[in-house]
Amino acid sequence: MAESERAVDVRTALLRMRRRGGLPVAFGGLFSGAQQFRISELTGTTTDSLRGLAIAAGNGLGGKVLTLSRPISVIDYPVSRAISHEYDGAVGAEGLRSMMAVPVVVRGRVRGLLYGALRQPLILGDRALSAAVEAARELERILAAQDEARRLMAVAEQPVPEAGPDPAVWEEVRAAHVDLRALAQRVTDPQLRAEILSACGRLARASSGGGRDRATRRCVQLSPREVDVLACVASGATNSAAADRLGLRPETVKSYLRSCMRKLGANTRLHAVVEARRAGLLP
Repeated sequence: MAESERAVDVRTALLRMRRRGGLPVAFGGLFSGAQQFRISELTGTTTDSLRGLAIAAGNGLGGKVLTLSRPISVIDYPVSRAISHEYDGAVGAEGLRSMMAVPVVVRGRVRGLLYGALRQPLILGDRALSAAVEAARELERILAAQDEARRLMAVAEQPVPEAGPDPAVWEEVRAAHVDLRALAQRVTDPQLRAEILSACGRLARASSGGGRDRATRRCVQLSPREVDVLACVASGATNSAAADRLGLRPETVKSYLRSCMRKLGANTRLHAVVEARRAGLLP
């Protein structure tokens, strides 16, 4: 993910923290590498004293959160005995007193930190802490979806054997296609969503050998949601399961499926899947 896209995700989480938690100041960032965390995004601050500050595990409030992987708050940062004070200069320059930090954890690994702060030594109440935790959880879901999308796109990039592919290979390809299309609906970054849908197209075209069978393909136009539904059906999902996966009502799934069958000239669900693969719409 590009740095600018990471910045937007973090900034959105920080603004959400401030709005929901009544926090005047929020800042944070994500790990840029395996070992290093720096504060990259600030909102509500009056100086740049915290921008780019590298936080080491165990040091200060953030470093303690990195080590323990749980939210921690202090009422008066400059004099707190619960933390070490390597970053007092930067914190003092911004005039911060009461502070909390919440880890962003994806698959058991801390990927970043979100901080909230006051300029008075007051207790940060449940509202502020709940808002910070909720913002961190939402950011975790975005990062997890992006990670999964890239994993599945890596599967999509694998070459499909030209002749006589192992059925197990096709099952993996088709499963990746279904997962990618479902993930595309949850990814907020438009560029990544476009990359995911492009990978879906490559997987679908692989079913008819890329350009080799272009002349024999039927020219059929299905809407993105119709393809989503048909992809779920092709994986063996019931209408109810497809609805749960795609965030639709079962009746809506039935409607999309009927439309697919009509456009493909199919009499059954299975026939629709076969025709969609022949048309290069599904792998």
